[in-house]
Amino acid sequence: MTEAFNFFTTYLPVSVLIGFLLDQILGDPRSWPHPVVGIGKAISSLERQLNHGSSEARRRNGVLLTLLVVCGTYLLTWAVVWVAKTLHPLLGLAVSTYLIFTTLAGKSLLDAGESVLAPLRKRDLNEARTRLSWLVSRDTENLSEGDIVRGTVETLAENFVDGILSPLFYAALGGAPLAMAFKAVSTLDSMVGYRNERYEEFGWFSARTDDWANYVPARLSVPILLLAGWFRRLSVDHAYRIWKRDASGHPSPNGGNPESIVAGLLGIQLGGINIYHGQTHHRAEMGEILHPMNYSDIILCRRLVQTATWLSIVPAILLAFLMGL
Repeated sequence: MTEAFNFFTTYLPVSVLIGFLLDQILGDPRSWPHPVVGIGKAISSLERQLNHGSSEARRRNGVLLTLLVVCGTYLLTWAVVWVAKTLHPLLGLAVSTYLIFTTLAGKSLLDAGESVLAPLRKRDLNEARTRLSWLVSRDTENLSEGDIVRGTVETLAENFVDGILSPLFYAALGGAPLAMAFKAVSTLDSMVGYRNERYEEFGWFSARTDDWANYVPARLSVPILLLAGWFRRLSVDHAYRIWKRDASGHPSPNGGNPESIVAGLLGIQLGGINIYHGQTHHRAEMGEILHPMNYSDIILCRRLVQTATWLSIVPAILLAFLMGL
């Protein structure tokens, strides 16, 4: 009986499934301790110490920063889970599950979409612009309703990979330590992976590592989103054609996969003109304009992402089962 209990409580699929369900129910409680806060503080501290010197030195130090943060996160998480399991298998399960839960952003992503949708329903464009500015780095002060919708849909589509599919994939592949290591990669990219004077050289390796880490999950998002579109009775054939035609035009090696599929399923066009700090930038368009964009596209996109999220748990559990054998 004891051996069966230990087997159950240390079994990888259990942690993945419960962590996923907790995320769907609880989201991101602000008052709860979150490991990413610690990762962010470590990155800030190391950045102050390492981001200096010549261009070559900063590039070299950027590699060092990524290795220290990612490897350190993995080893620390592994040690915490190991100690917890040593004390009691049930404690090990609880700690591993909680850590996996903190890497997921399923409910938070849908809530972010709702935060922009709510004022749009009331035709309060100023409030919608403000709330979109919390989610994107582009200037939002003068955006039309269609541009607000586009920015929200792009955020939901791209972050389906970053916030849901990738952490699920790595949790299933290597448990809480690998999921937290991915979260460290993602946090590095969000903090230093910018092409500006301060981070162009120092953050290059963090940005590339994020691209590499999301490479497989981004491509897994294609069949999952297409299946979700089929369940939602959307035009899967059209979306597949848009993906084949437009995905490679995205500036990110990964972002074009979910965004082009979502554009095709919704019958809208993503990409186009964005303004960052007063400077105009053009991103390749994805999709075709089958109808003018309005807030109903956010409603449908949220439902699509929600369906895709629940579909994602199936291959994750299967992978976790295989890895736990």
